[in-house]
Amino acid sequence: MTQDVDADTRLDRAFQALADPVRRAIVARLSRGSATVNELAEPFAITTQAVSRHIHVLEEAGLVSRTKEAQRRPVHLEPAALEELTSWIDGYRLIHEQQYRSLDSVLAGLGGTATPKEKKT
Repeated sequence: MTQDVDADTRLDRAFQALADPVRRAIVARLSRGSATVNELAEPFAITTQAVSRHIHVLEEAGLVSRTKEAQRRPVHLEPAALEELTSWIDGYRLIHEQQYRSLDSVLAGLGGTATPKEKKT
């Protein structure tokens, strides 16, 4: 049970972090490769300090990490954390797809598929 609570906590933190459009944009940018805080701040009309705070939230959620390379501290996307989110979403998507397939089968058994009525011109 503890493992489920940990997974729920990770999911909660990740979804809360991704609720902000700036953080989603940072994640989108990092999907193309690592970047420094200054590089990540370029497209935004906010300070590098504000971008750094956004990165900190993403780090706390486990979505990004930082390393030290000489004088640089690039930010990296953590694909495993995104995979956990994707897996959680896919689980529900698959359930609903199965329900729609079942509905399609029922409708087909009734003599056809449900189609919108054609407009008369």
